[in-house]
Amino acid sequence: MWTGGPDGDEGDGVSEVWPRGVLDLLAAAGGRTVFEDEERHVSGDEMLSMIWRVAGGLRDSGVGPGDGVALRVGVDAEAFAAVMGAFVVGARVSGVRDQKVPVDSSDLVVDGERVTGWMDTPGRPQEVAGRPGDIARVLWTSGSTGVPKGCCQTYGSMTAAWAAHPDRWPQAVRRLAERLQRYLVFGSLSSQVMLEYGVLTLAAGGTLVVARPPGFPDAIVRHRATASVITVGKLNQLVRDQRGRPADLSSLRALMVSGSPLPPGRLAEAIDVLGPVVFHGYGQTETGMIAMLTPPEMTPGALDSVGRPPVEVQVRDGEIYVRTPAQASHYWNDPAETAAVFVDGWVRTRDLGAVGDDGLLRLTGRARDVIIVQAEIVYAGAVERVLAADPAVAEAYVVGRPDDTTGEAVHAFVVPAVDATPDPLALTRQVASALGDNAAPATVTLIERVPVAPSGKPDKEALKAALV
Repeated sequence: MWTGGPDGDEGDGVSEVWPRGVLDLLAAAGGRTVFEDEERHVSGDEMLSMIWRVAGGLRDSGVGPGDGVALRVGVDAEAFAAVMGAFVVGARVSGVRDQKVPVDSSDLVVDGERVTGWMDTPGRPQEVAGRPGDIARVLWTSGSTGVPKGCCQTYGSMTAAWAAHPDRWPQAVRRLAERLQRYLVFGSLSSQVMLEYGVLTLAAGGTLVVARPPGFPDAIVRHRATASVITVGKLNQLVRDQRGRPADLSSLRALMVSGSPLPPGRLAEAIDVLGPVVFHGYGQTETGMIAMLTPPEMTPGALDSVGRPPVEVQVRDGEIYVRTPAQASHYWNDPAETAAVFVDGWVRTRDLGAVGDDGLLRLTGRARDVIIVQAEIVYAGAVERVLAADPAVAEAYVVGRPDDTTGEAVHAFVVPAVDATPDPLALTRQVASALGDNAAPATVTLIERVPVAPSGKPDKEALKAALV
């Protein structure tokens, strides 16, 4: 077993470097179906053969350790094979989701057509060539707080991750893994969340099931899915749909909420409507999972938290710093941001929060999601929590806009709860009472649903544009 750490320090057993753990899982699965796409069922043996074909094709194309591969792949079996095949040859792998993500001129761009062509070649086992200190993948942040940044994970870091190794699972991950018999995948298998939970599903003996349109709740019903990832906005929509037009979600055992904080009131409502299936996760592209609140832990006093972190956490001046087994080491071609975020082996999350006496981590806002009103810092997250606590509000989002009088002003957008009409004046007064006059929204706009960015996170830039 590889004993090196996230920085790629060498140890014994280099042959165990990533993605050897995944290859071993597929070999152990043998003839069992590991990937299901409508009528197509792919066994562990068949997936291994596909991975060897991709790896062979990449090597024939001149790709080896340290070379860049940019993947334009979707969510089919070939896409999974492409991701793993690129890791087998030791490449620097990045997923290209849109024009915001730069592609290095020296990278080999691999799309679905190229991968399909490699499927006609012999599938002979290949050497796992990753070098622990090399960059294994560049994960691009959503850009929700600015320009997307490329988070660089080394092969040593990915080897230290827990997903493929049940003996390393924290308790929260173990509870989740028990429910991953049929895990819905969508979007792109080169994404961090899809791949991490996908590998966890394989390690738990489950099957990756492709979610073809339409989406929730139809995909859950149609595929008898037991688990999937969902954003806060889509979770709220699913809850509203279930209240009005309930679908048969009896197969569902785990919904992993990601992308943005889930207010306690909305979490309680989701539990009431969907049952004990919600896993409220907290993590970042730079770190992977930091904490997760699981259904057995969701007592009333814990709903405002994100669970007990199974990783190292420090709170410095109200800001959360973490160390995780598989954290990134730096940003791609961005030394200034690297110096600001990766500090002495710790990752500065730029999230505000605290660990209570009960061991639960509670988030209070983002250090950079601020609005300067009358020279006073107003945290958008704090205003959003006050607004979301109103029973008439399902979701709340706050942005800042230049103001001739105050420098900047707070502007709020709220999605009404079912059969409710929020009172903008009352909401403004609630914020002023809780946080002070400078935090009170200059405008409160009712919207049917929040616009989302390609990452699935709320698109605050689109909200700002709506104010013009």
